[in-house]
Amino acid sequence: MAPPSFMAMALDEARAAAARGEVPVGCVVVRDGAVVARAGNRTVADKDPTGHAELIAIRAAAAALGSERLTDCDLYVTLEPCAMCAGAIAFARLRRVYFGAADPKGGAVENGVRFFASASCHHKPEVYGGIGESDSAALLKDFFQARRR
Repeated sequence: MAPPSFMAMALDEARAAAARGEVPVGCVVVRDGAVVARAGNRTVADKDPTGHAELIAIRAAAAALGSERLTDCDLYVTLEPCAMCAGAIAFARLRRVYFGAADPKGGAVENGVRFFASASCHHKPEVYGGIGESDSAALLKDFFQARRR
């Protein structure tokens, strides 16, 4: 299973995103036990609907490694990836995906379209859900409760 330290780093990125007023999602890309890239959501700050933590971290990892293929990398994210992010994960050929909280509304890995199970998905990473789930879910719940007040 995933070393908890990488999910803890993703949670730190999610907390930083929340402090900026972003939906608290954080992501870390790891290769050979070392962090290659890390990011939190930036859709509001960048005024960019594609500013999801996964996409930002994947872009940074690809740039750092000098390749569009991240075949020997693993991705840790605090929330189940959406369809857009699942597509990017497949195109990047990430080896494994570890996610925290399931997302029944917007998730596309274990919920929704189940992107990696689709016949049109050409790369299916290993997927491990529920890693740091309670911390990830609590962070999201607290964020949205505070916004509703």
